Amino acid sequence: MFRSRSKEEKAPTDKVTADLSKQPRDPQAPKGRPTPKRSEAQSQRRRASSGAPLDRKEAAKRQREARRADLARQREALASGDERYLPVRDKGPVRRFVRDYVDSRFCVAEFFLPLAVIILILSVIQIRNIQNISLLLWLFVIVLIVIDSIGLSIRLRKQLKERFPDTPKRGAVAYGLMRTLQMRRLRLPKPQVKRGERP
Repeated sequence: MFRSRSKEEKAPTDKVTADLSKQPRDPQAPKGRPTPKRSEAQSQRRRASSGAPLDRKEAAKRQREARRADLARQREALASGDERYLPVRDKGPVRRFVRDYVDSRFCVAEFFLPLAVIILILSVIQIRNIQNISLLLWLFVIVLIVIDSIGLSIRLRKQLKERFPDTPKRGAVAYGLMRTLQMRRLRLPKPQVKRGERP
């Protein structure tokens, strides 16, 4: 007796729900899914407004483009000496002073590569006297470079202590010595002072 009544009550409700599902949803009616948290909604809005990529490929592509643009700016800065876009190892007033100090004088080390080529050519010639001369020349060049580098490092340290007493100077002297090994025309960042000019 009770079972038959419950079946009769269920039947009309099933029909009503089936009819409602077929009808178009009213915009004012509930949406049928949970409302997102405020933080999620804000991040979705931000992503949509900023045009941030939704997939990994797009994100990687944008990163590559940004890296290329940074490298292009760095290359221009190395040529022009623009402090804003220089690599980290070349930035700062200490590094700039070291570059100018090295570029303003003649260094034996900057002629190392051309001298090394000449000595190598002389050592290949199969004449005993010329080979002996090339060996002595090689030793002479190395001794000159060592003496010049020691003198430069002492003077540079002294100048750095006077000009930048409270600024960290770690690696500045080594940076200067490495710069002396490059020919003036090939140095990057490009020299900003002439020879003999005070930095």
